[in-house]
Amino acid sequence: MMEKEQFEDGIWLYCSNSAVRRAARQLGQLYEDAMGDTGLKGTQFSLMSQIARSGEPTLKRLAETMVMDLSALGHTLKPLLRDGFVELIPDDKDRRVKRVRLTDAGAAKQRELTARWTVAQDHFDKAFGKEKSEELRRTLAFISSPEFAKAFNRD
Repeated sequence: MMEKEQFEDGIWLYCSNSAVRRAARQLGQLYEDAMGDTGLKGTQFSLMSQIARSGEPTLKRLAETMVMDLSALGHTLKPLLRDGFVELIPDDKDRRVKRVRLTDAGAAKQRELTARWTVAQDHFDKAFGKEKSEELRRTLAFISSPEFAKAFNRD
């Protein structure tokens, strides 16, 4: 039987994974509301922003950066490819390797969404506190790193 102290207002507080997932769902909803009627989801904006900052990453590198498997990445890219926001191009050195890049329309859409994202980010920083927000992002970046995964999986 779990101790009562592990619950607050009926929410199980002991599991880090559950807490991060609850927070991610809440933030996802809030940021998607900020995106408005653009037709894109927060995950698609994040992906487009990562592509914009990475240049023309390989699919494998993009998946690693986003902490996604290749099939999940393909699923998320599919509507962006269909709508002409991203394109797949062969690597110059190894034609079997595919790179992904924003099209001109994709770059324009990413810039448009960045303005909306900035408003959401400002709301987050005000609600949570700017310094705590920066610390949280550093902490979450570490949790999503390969180094953390190695440390987690050590015996």
